[in-house]
Amino acid sequence: MKAALTILDTNLMVLLIVGLASQEYILRHKRTQSYTVEDFLLLQDILARAPSVITIPHVLAETSNLVRQFAEPGRTRLCAVSQNFVVDCVETTVASKAAAGRPEFRFLGLTDAALLEAQNDTSVLLTDDLDLYVASVSAGRQAINFSHLRAR
Repeated sequence: MKAALTILDTNLMVLLIVGLASQEYILRHKRTQSYTVEDFLLLQDILARAPSVITIPHVLAETSNLVRQFAEPGRTRLCAVSQNFVVDCVETTVASKAAAGRPEFRFLGLTDAALLEAQNDTSVLLTDDLDLYVASVSAGRQAINFSHLRAR
């Protein structure tokens, strides 16, 4: 079986960017304090096995805003890592109108509905958001709940 393309949700993208900037930032950044360095290493391991990680502009915008919520001098480092990630990532576009047309939009919001819209038969969504995970599986798509992997 061919490995699927991986789509990351915003929370895990923030963990990735913060951890790449400095593993010490994980416990200090208010958006990653619920994670550990081991969680970051697990995420890196999963992504290393993926043939490609894809993202959407909605996730990149949210991630950019969230990682910046950190004091200097770390903010500059976080922004540099984020910038490099954006330049190097595989990005696909989802029209907001298409995402808003999904029934899940009403309870998930724009970004998560757009993630569902971006999914196809060759991709797997990696998320720690239970509602997004359930919505993806309910839509007949592949999803992995990162919280389940953390518990192992």
